This record gives sequence, structure tokens and C-alpha cells, in this order.
Amino acid sequence: MEIWCPRAFLLPSTIVVFFFVFVPQILIVQFTYASVEEYNRPPPRNIIFSKQERSESEPQQVHISLAGSNHMRVTWVTEDHRAHSTVEYGTAPGQYTTRIRGEHTSYTYFFYSSGKIHHVKIGPLEPDTTYYYRCGASGPEFSFKTPPSTFPIEFAVVGDLGQTDWTNSTLEHVESKDYDVFLLPGDLSYADGQQPLWDSFGRLVEPTASRRPWMVTEGNHEIEIVPIIYPHGFKAYNARWLMPYEESGSESNLYYSFDVAGRSIHIIMLGSYTEFNSDSAQYKWLQRDLAKIDRRTTPWVFVLLHAPWYNTNKAHQGEGESMRKAMEELLYGARVDIVFAGHVHAYERFTRIYDNEADTCGPVYVTIGDGGNREGLAMSYKEPASPLSMFRGGELRTRETEDPNWVLTASNISFKHATKNAKCESDFVMVLGPKHDTHRPKSSLYTTIQLRYHTIGSRHHLVNSVRETTEMQGGKNRASKHLVQSRSSGSVGLVSPPRKNAPDNR
Repeated sequence: MEIWCPRAFLLPSTIVVFFFVFVPQILIVQFTYASVEEYNRPPPRNIIFSKQERSESEPQQVHISLAGSNHMRVTWVTEDHRAHSTVEYGTAPGQYTTRIRGEHTSYTYFFYSSGKIHHVKIGPLEPDTTYYYRCGASGPEFSFKTPPSTFPIEFAVVGDLGQTDWTNSTLEHVESKDYDVFLLPGDLSYADGQQPLWDSFGRLVEPTASRRPWMVTEGNHEIEIVPIIYPHGFKAYNARWLMPYEESGSESNLYYSFDVAGRSIHIIMLGSYTEFNSDSAQYKWLQRDLAKIDRRTTPWVFVLLHAPWYNTNKAHQGEGESMRKAMEELLYGARVDIVFAGHVHAYERFTRIYDNEADTCGPVYVTIGDGGNREGLAMSYKEPASPLSMFRGGELRTRETEDPNWVLTASNISFKHATKNAKCESDFVMVLGPKHDTHRPKSSLYTTIQLRYHTIGSRHHLVNSVRETTEMQGGKNRASKHLVQSRSSGSVGLVSPPRKNAPDNR
């Protein structure tokens, strides 16, 4: 297989980094109704390097992640290698009723030696509950909230995060929402071999990552391969960002899965930069993982990976094609609902696709790769636009609809009656709104999606209506907030995809 590495690799002492102004994109997936306010992106800011301000024995770079049913993994770093790998926690501030000891690791990379990296798995925990905790019996108190066991549940999805002031702005905006789980489809710190940047990134994200579980997968900037010396790569990533791969039956931290909202949502994190052909461990694990899903109890299946399988942006063309050819049939057969990717520093949503054709049983593909990275925004798209690409750049919002057969998104947005289609158990309807209004100084493009899951025989489904909006001014995309909402309903029905001759709404 081909491994796509960073554009250039130099030894840590000679790495030269060029920084560009870029625009963050955030996708928040929410299975409930909530009000949506405007987000105005602030002006460009500076690069961030977060310094260590605590003592050597105190925890830093604290983050949490889901670790199997009703458990959480707490990870942190201490400069003092004598510090204990213990977590004390309870449901009241300062009152720790449970103490658990975990494991620790460390690594070297050329002349860099990491601190002591602690991993402690705590639980069982109650759902939708705030816990207060302390790491290593010293330092500040932290708190987190466990995800709910049922709907509603909300995700924040941010790709290619990096560590700039744009990153900070993105995280501040995410923190303004009462979300439950943070999903990151690769490219975390952009350290690219400069190991102190991993420490800086951990300190930057700690206020967010210590409060809600962060579930991540690797991107090309996590590879850090040096031929002969470090031939396998991912040394820092695997040591610092331990995910629940063992809990999901995987052999590698580079791919795994987990459930949220009870077992209502199954999320699969795939590795774009490890073997994925049909004879690979990842492929065989994915087969087993998908085979375990019961869609009667798990109506939603998401997949996250780094290099997009479908992409009409001129950046990173074809880099996910080998993986798509190897694995797409597995996702199609399992009726995966949505595939999120990063890598391309822009936003793009496709219709439901299988094998480069519109297909009512295929997943919707979404690229969300501009969370704050240093490399800039990918603004150039291939022309003419592909009929499979429903929206390129912009923001995603939602309004709940009371009648599942009709979609209402906002003023000046059309209604569309949803026809029935019994071909798939999981299906979408896309309703196209008006083309951009040339009479306005800022053009607005609208598309609506209604997302519904139909469980055979149970009279249960979930409904989304989504509006995407792009505002262009001076040639720069100014929109960044993405919201998707859903609800439960007692009626049964499947909905059809848009006609191929529907009005062009891009």
C-alpha cells in the first residue's frame, strides 16, 4: 500500500515551518432541537506555543476519552517520573470516593525524552453525570460530564486542528456549546517530528479535552516516520493519545470503534495511514466490527477517517482512493450513514454515494478539515462541479420539523414532500432551496437535508432537517458553524433521494 507522508520531513533541528492565515471550520452534530445563533469569525491571529506553568509533579496536558462501556480513560503527563499514575474521583467537588491506579509510558525521539505519560481507566460511571477528579493526588481539580445513555446527544466534529490562535478560537466556540463528545478525524498537533509541539498542543487543548471525551484518529501529520530509525511511525501519537482499540477488539491504536447513547450510535475510527487492503488486520477487524452491529438497536453508524474518499477540492486529489477501493464495499454493505474526513482544509458534503455513483443506500460523505491548522484554507475546487458534490464550503445548520414528510428550514427555503422508498433501511431526502440571490451584497447558498432512520417493524425513526449556508465576501469564506439536529418520531416511512435534474444549488 501507499503511505502518504507529510510534504517534507527534516530532522527536528532543521525543520522549517511556514505559517499561513486560515479559517476554522466546526461541525457540531446534535440529536435534539436547539437554537442556532450566528458565529462571526474573528480576524486572523498569531501562532500559539503553550508553555508549562505547573510544577514538575503536577499533571499537565490532561485529556479524557471513552474507554468501553461506562468507562473513561484519563491521560496526563508529568515531568516528574516518580509521580503516581492514580486518579481520584467523585460526584461532588473535592469529595473523591474512588481511587484507581493505572499505567504509564514514555518515549524518546532523537534527543527528545517525553515526560511520564499516565493512562488511568476509571469506572463504571453513570451516564449524563458530572464527575470531579484529580490526577496523581496533586495539582488542580478537573471535572467532566459523561455522555447520556439515550438521545439527545451532541457531537463536535473538528478536523485538522493544529495549534494556532485560530485553533484557540475554534475551541472557544466549541466550548460555548453543551456538547457531549468531541470527534477529531486526524491531524492533531502538527508537530511533524518537533516533539515539544506535542507538549504544547496537550496544554492548549487541556481546558476542552479534560471536560469532554476526545475521540481521535490519526492523520498524516501524526506519522513521524524516519527510515531505519523510526520505521513504523506514530510513536508520539500512540503514546499520548491512547484510544479504546483493545476494548473494541482491534490490534492497533490506529483504528477502533465505540458506542454512545447506549448502543444507539456506533462510531468507527479508521486509519488512513496503516494497512487497509483485504488481507490487512484493519480490514479483517472492520469486517468483524460491522458484523456485530444490530441496526434494530443501533440506528446510526458513523465512520471517521483522515484522507477523504470523495473530494472535488484540488487539494489532496486521489489520496484516499486506494482505501476507498479496498473498504467502500464493507461500509456500503453495512449501510453506514455518514463518513467524516479531514485532510482537505475546507468543507464539502456529497450526496449518498457508492462507487462514484449516486446511490440511495450509500453513506453521505462530509469533509470537515479546517479546524485551525497552520497550512491555510483550500479554496480551489475542480470545475465544472460534480453532480455528486452537494455543497462546497460554508456552514451547516438545522431546524427540527414537526411533520417528517415536510422540511422547513428558514424563510425563503422551499418545502418538499418526501416520497417513500423501501430500498434501504436507512435513507435521506435532500431538498434543494433557492440559488444564490444576486441582488444581495453577500451571496447565500442553501441546501437542506432530511436524515431519517427507519427500523423495520419498530415504528421508530430519527429525522433531521439541515440547512447549509455559505457567505462569501471579498473571495473569502466567512462561515464556520455547523449544526445537525434530530428527533424521534412514532411514524414509519422512508424517503427518497433528490432527482438528478433537481436545481443546482451549489
